[in-house]
Amino acid sequence: MRKFLNEFKTFISRGNVMDMAVGIIIGGAFTSIVTSLVNDIINPVLGLFGGMNFDKLSVNLLGEVTLYYGKFITAVINFLIMALIIFIMIKAINSASEKFSRKEKEKPTTKTCPYCKTKIAIDAVRCPNCTSHLEDGVSKS
Repeated sequence: MRKFLNEFKTFISRGNVMDMAVGIIIGGAFTSIVTSLVNDIINPVLGLFGGMNFDKLSVNLLGEVTLYYGKFITAVINFLIMALIIFIMIKAINSASEKFSRKEKEKPTTKTCPYCKTKIAIDAVRCPNCTSHLEDGVSKS
């Protein structure tokens, strides 16, 4: 039991768990904003074209049983807007991280022999093809 508690303590004290908790809290708040956007702005505007708000769409099945398919359409719209916003945010974060990350320039591993023009190892002092002695000023590729 003690080992389990120590593992849990190690897990919970990691930085990424705290980041995840903050993300969940912000995501919950952001979900309410998107839900309000869909319910209070998008659905009424779409209702101008269809003549009614999506939330009000329903079918009476058997007497008292009512199927509210309009609420499902609203939930799908909420999901699509959230997915679009998350996609745009991830795309922006990825492009920003590519711009700001400094990639280490790869050093060449070969150079060209100035005499026979074949590629040889960068640290070679003689060309294995033409056996010419190479100097320090050999062109690198």
